[in-house]
Amino acid sequence: MTTFVLVHGSWHGGWCWRYVAPILRSAGNEVYTPTLSGLGERSHLIGCGIDLGTHIQDVVNLLEFEDLSEVALVGHSYAGMVISGVAAKAPKRLARLIYLDAYVPNAGQSELDFWPPGERMAVEREIATGKFIQPPPPPSVFGITDPRMARWVSARLTPHPLLTYDQPIPAGDKAMAALPRAYILCTDSFAHFAARARRDGWRVRELRTGHDAMLTEPRKLSELLQELSH
Repeated sequence: MTTFVLVHGSWHGGWCWRYVAPILRSAGNEVYTPTLSGLGERSHLIGCGIDLGTHIQDVVNLLEFEDLSEVALVGHSYAGMVISGVAAKAPKRLARLIYLDAYVPNAGQSELDFWPPGERMAVEREIATGKFIQPPPPPSVFGITDPRMARWVSARLTPHPLLTYDQPIPAGDKAMAALPRAYILCTDSFAHFAARARRDGWRVRELRTGHDAMLTEPRKLSELLQELSH
């Protein structure tokens, strides 16, 4: 049995693992799908100064209050930043990190460091003028093409707190550096992170589907997560 903690990306919530979590549980695994502060069913907190540190602490608190250990910590998209920060703060509770079409930062890097200069400057201007939320894009951006699924996803996407993009992850220690890591590539937008993972000796798998693989290919994704969790 593996204990999975599945962390969603921008604009999403724990709801996005609805189809993956039952598959993993049916195979005998323990699964947690937290929703980060200000998103999903916690969207009423969006105006509370939420930053990357808040989201890192959300997951650290889950690990500590549920007394979890030997966790396979999975981060989708933006949550690559979150799980990297969690690994820096609570490495002894983790068994491995799995990045799902996600950002892979080094210590001191923010997500904005990976954005094109024009997009980064636009967000920095918004933050400077007091705008702290980013509306969600349409489901098609995440590779959701089925009309029924698109309506379901669109009804659940919520604005994302911009300060999370501007804050760097904390530095870790030797325990963090020793954690095994794996990468699942879905879209070309994250291919350079997968290439870096290969160079660093990580296990890398490809699942050619939309960015929201947990919704478009839940069974195949579940199989890969179980493979990479050992």
